[in-house]
Amino acid sequence: MEIIGPSSCYYVSQRLRMHYVDWGNPDAPPLLLLHGGRDHARSWDWVARDLRSRYHVIAPDLRGHGDSAWAIGSNYHNYEFLYDLAQLVDVVAGETGQVTMIGHSFGGSITSQYASAFPDRLERVVNIEGFGPPPELVERWSTTPIQEQTRNWVEQLRGIAARMPRRYPTIRDAAQRMQQENPSLSEEQANHLTVHGVARNEDGTYSWKFDNYFRSFPPRVWDPDDMVNQWRRITCPVLLVRGANSWAMDPEAQGRLGVLPAGRQVTIPDAAHWVHHDNFEAFIAAANAFLS
Repeated sequence: MEIIGPSSCYYVSQRLRMHYVDWGNPDAPPLLLLHGGRDHARSWDWVARDLRSRYHVIAPDLRGHGDSAWAIGSNYHNYEFLYDLAQLVDVVAGETGQVTMIGHSFGGSITSQYASAFPDRLERVVNIEGFGPPPELVERWSTTPIQEQTRNWVEQLRGIAARMPRRYPTIRDAAQRMQQENPSLSEEQANHLTVHGVARNEDGTYSWKFDNYFRSFPPRVWDPDDMVNQWRRITCPVLLVRGANSWAMDPEAQGRLGVLPAGRQVTIPDAAHWVHHDNFEAFIAAANAFLS
């Protein structure tokens, strides 16, 4: 049987042309799928195909990723992404309707921030390893004076400005690079993610679509309690999904799961950070049980 893919759609946020894919079934409840950093909307294809019969599945390309516009300068603060998401929710569900969200990594973090600010707009949330930065990064932010953070940020931006996007002779070369970064990906997965994750350059080579300026970390004073306070405001049921082999923190072990009024956690075996790719069957079973 032929598998019909999604349609491409666009909306505007802060004067940027933002892209998302729509898997149809518009009369069903809306479900938004938010990818992580340096990823893209088509990373969700396997999940979308499983859920499209019950939901109106929408998968956006975050700003600076996929086929969405790049921000001017390095305007990639969390709250810029949250605003983009708020705009998309209104497009999909109107100004008062509710949606369900599944977010991975950076997308999971943005999902939780949105759910905290607009708890009335969420039906359910699945957060896949969007639990905040690694502990060592939090420690560095909290102990580095703001003036030193500022100097580091200036030097970082200068380094990104001097950095040319890497060019690959073929799509297969880019896919092999992706597999080097994530050895748990199958050849089929790596090829699919690469086909939708690269753009062809004028000279016939290929480069990743995401904006390198997304890598920049602006000066900040990180307070781990901020995330805990945000989670306390989320009133809808939340499923935290963690890979058993991942570097991400364990919210239950660190006492953060308990701050969610309606939270639960599941650890997926044989999975690292990309849980929904590393062990799709176990992930989708857990997600379906929660969403049902």
